[in-house]
Amino acid sequence: MTSHTDTRQIILDTAAQLFHHQSYTAVGVASICKQADVSKGSFFHFFKSKQDLAIAVMQQFEQQINSSLIAKSFTEKLSPLKRLEQFINELYTFQKAQMKAEGHLPGCPFGNMAMEQSTQDELIRQKASACLNGLSQHFASAIKDAIKAGELPKLNVKATADAMVSYIEGIQLLAKTRNDPELIRKLGPAISSIKIM
Repeated sequence: MTSHTDTRQIILDTAAQLFHHQSYTAVGVASICKQADVSKGSFFHFFKSKQDLAIAVMQQFEQQINSSLIAKSFTEKLSPLKRLEQFINELYTFQKAQMKAEGHLPGCPFGNMAMEQSTQDELIRQKASACLNGLSQHFASAIKDAIKAGELPKLNVKATADAMVSYIEGIQLLAKTRNDPELIRKLGPAISSIKIM
């Protein structure tokens, strides 16, 4: 017998997969329910709307990324600049695995949602922005440590972190457009040369 918690998680996982590999707009509540094998009544018991579900999906992606890519990359066991290099390696591995499983490179779940919905839905825009800002904070922490360690000169930490995240999002967009994860591996290392004074 499936518990309420399991049913909610099944809906969440199904929507995450569909949104990431198709798009938010392309996937309706009926499609999510069919794929998850749940009724619309069950869906609306857990989520008041598709928008509510999208925000929960981004929260889940953020938790998953924090416990995998971020945890493996932004650790004090690595020197500050090595953290940036490790993040690129982890991102490449993640996107390559996604492409192998799905046949196409899905890109960044936050970037995808931001590009698709930022001018359409203010709550979704705010959540996507918060997720990307969270990533930027990890970069800012590494940059601060790199400055203290003498690996980087004094610079504008926030602007540099934001520029690094922008660069990563751009690489993922280009890799998605070309369906080629190798671009992440090839272009990613240039991230450590980004410096905003």
